[in-house]
Amino acid sequence: MKIGVPKETAVNERRVALTPEIISKQLVKAGLTIVVERGAGESASFGDEAYRAAGATAGASAADVFGQSDVVLKVQPPSTDEAGLCREGAALVALFQPSAAQDAVSRLAARKVTAFSLALLPRVTRAQAMDVLSSQATVAGYKAVLMAAVSTGRFFPMLVTAAGTLPPARVLVLGAGVAGLQAIATARRLGAVVSAFDVRPAVKEQVESLGAKFLAMQIAEQADTPSSCPRRHIGVSSSSSRRA
Repeated sequence: MKIGVPKETAVNERRVALTPEIISKQLVKAGLTIVVERGAGESASFGDEAYRAAGATAGASAADVFGQSDVVLKVQPPSTDEAGLCREGAALVALFQPSAAQDAVSRLAARKVTAFSLALLPRVTRAQAMDVLSSQATVAGYKAVLMAAVSTGRFFPMLVTAAGTLPPARVLVLGAGVAGLQAIATARRLGAVVSAFDVRPAVKEQVESLGAKFLAMQIAEQADTPSSCPRRHIGVSSSSSRRA
């Protein structure tokens, strides 16, 4: 079987679908043939020589990668032109939403290409090794805090200097999913005082285990008489104090 890795053409996309390490340690040993487009990994700091050393054929054109491969691996969804280059009956694996790439999906269907969207992969135990959404969300949470630290114009940690003491920055993270938890951990490592909010009370323990304060929204119902409509009182509180 021949696996093709084209160069990503989306604006500002620097990732590549396969690294030389994965090729040498897993795919080549399994007897698969890997074809990499010329310069496919340069933006991710993987030159063509690294792919050749790993056992892949590097330096092919986009037409050869799409036209000769049994399976094409991409990060971003294929463009309409790239979909038209796919060999009829081949398979394509990428991270995309089919509803947002209807032209490319129609082109793939016309060429009888079987397309697998990793964005729609069920999040079950058997599929954890292919859960690219979680891995990329982790990177996004980490990078978001670094960008915030650069943009905020002040230090994150508390600094004690001869001229005085600088208090730590206060960071609020909205959402405690994969990206949010990574953002909390990164901000804490930088020395900030971190609070986090999520609509799911169940994540409170995870937030607090990372050293952040969990902000909970309290919703209470109060009825004057059994026949009257209940009145809702909504307030936001931290895990240690409540304000209605």
